[in-house]
Amino acid sequence: MNKVSKIVVATVLATAMALPVTNLLASGTHSNEHAKKMMEFDDTDTEFGMYRADMKATKIIEIGMSDDMRFTPNMITVKKGDVVMFKHKNHGKIMHEFVLGTPKSLDQHAEMMKKFPTMEHEEPYMAHVAPGESGSILWKFSSAGEFAFGCLVPGHYDAGMRGSVIVGS
Repeated sequence: MNKVSKIVVATVLATAMALPVTNLLASGTHSNEHAKKMMEFDDTDTEFGMYRADMKATKIIEIGMSDDMRFTPNMITVKKGDVVMFKHKNHGKIMHEFVLGTPKSLDQHAEMMKKFPTMEHEEPYMAHVAPGESGSILWKFSSAGEFAFGCLVPGHYDAGMRGSVIVGS
């Protein structure tokens, strides 16, 4: 392996390890098969909330996704401790995602997706929704604060496909 190849490999590995994503599958694309895949997740704790397989929703929020690169609604208010069932409907003709996080983590992840657009990943705070399809995630907001969500399909986040979650005490 030449020096340039080693640098590229080292950079890719270092960048991937810095992501808050633990299940990176670098081969493939965000396909319809990927969007329909049902995943079983391990317990997950983050600064923006948590997932447990045995949680029950205390609130349902419907989120529309469109090809004009918008979520409807794009501002959500919940209470600390709410377990939210997000139900997503992709009204468009292209793949969209709903990824929860902090503004900083989403900014970093969006930049990573620009560099590695075929990267696949599954976490309990993500939903990949094919055109005309629906998806959902269950998430508990265990900390008060302002958090974020976005579509990290390359170009969508930069085009404005993002929103805020305000978690009150």
